[in-house]
Amino acid sequence: MLYYLFIWLDKQFDIPGAGVFQYISFRTAMAVILSLLVTTVYGSRLIRILREKQVGETVRNLGLEGQMQKQGTPTMGGIIILLGILVPTLLFAKLENIYIILMLVTTVWMGIIGFIDDYIKVFKKDKQGLAGRFKIMGQVGLALIIGWTMHSHPGIVVREEVTLPVTSASPLEIHQHGTVPYFTQNVKSTKTNIPFYKNNEFDYSKVLKFLGGDYQKYSLTVFMLFVILIITAVSNGANLTDGIDGLATGTSAII
Repeated sequence: MLYYLFIWLDKQFDIPGAGVFQYISFRTAMAVILSLLVTTVYGSRLIRILREKQVGETVRNLGLEGQMQKQGTPTMGGIIILLGILVPTLLFAKLENIYIILMLVTTVWMGIIGFIDDYIKVFKKDKQGLAGRFKIMGQVGLALIIGWTMHSHPGIVVREEVTLPVTSASPLEIHQHGTVPYFTQNVKSTKTNIPFYKNNEFDYSKVLKFLGGDYQKYSLTVFMLFVILIITAVSNGANLTDGIDGLATGTSAII
C-alpha cells in the first residue's frame, strides 16, 4: 500500500525521495526491518497477553524426559509470524503481482488451519487438535488452487531460448553468444528449476514420456501431483519439526 502511495506522490507532486519505492531492493530492506520490529516489539506483548489469558500448550505425557516443562507454554504464537509476514508484504509489495497474491493466499490459508488446530487444543481441551484428515484436505485444497493458478495464469512464465518463427506474442530478446545471435522469450512451460539436477531444469511433463507422443497433454496432472506433494510435505514437515521444542524457526531460517 505504501508502494502505491509513494509512487502516486512521486508522479503527482514529484516529492524528492518518493521514487525510491520503485526499487525492489529498498522495499525488501524496509520490509525486513518492519518485520523485525513487528515480531520483536509486538511479539513479546502478544506472548504476555497469551500468558495472562492462560492460552498455553497442553502436553501429552509420553514419559519423555523434560517434556512436561512445555506444559503451559503460550501457543498460537503463529500469529506473530503471520503479522511479521503479512504487514510488511501489504505495505511494500506490488499487490497485483500473481506471486505475491499466491503467497498471501497460502499464508492466510495455512494460518487459518493452524489457528483452528490451536483453538481446538486450547479452548476445546482436545489434545489431538484438528483431525489429520481435515488438515490434509485443507492442504490439498490449497495445492489444487495454487497448481491450477500457476499452470494457467499468463503471468507465470519461464524465459527460454526459442527459435524463429515463434507462436507466442510476448516480446523477443536478442542475445549474443560469441558471434552467434540467439533469442529468448517468456513462454508457458512445463519446466521448473530444482537443485541437484542436470542444468537445474526439470520438465515434469517428461515423467509420462513413456506414454508416447501425446504425453505433454497430461502435464497438468503431473504438475498438480507435484504441487500437492510439496505443499503437504513442507507443511507437515514444518509442523512436526515445530513440535520438537520449536525447531521450526531455525530450520525455516536456514531454508
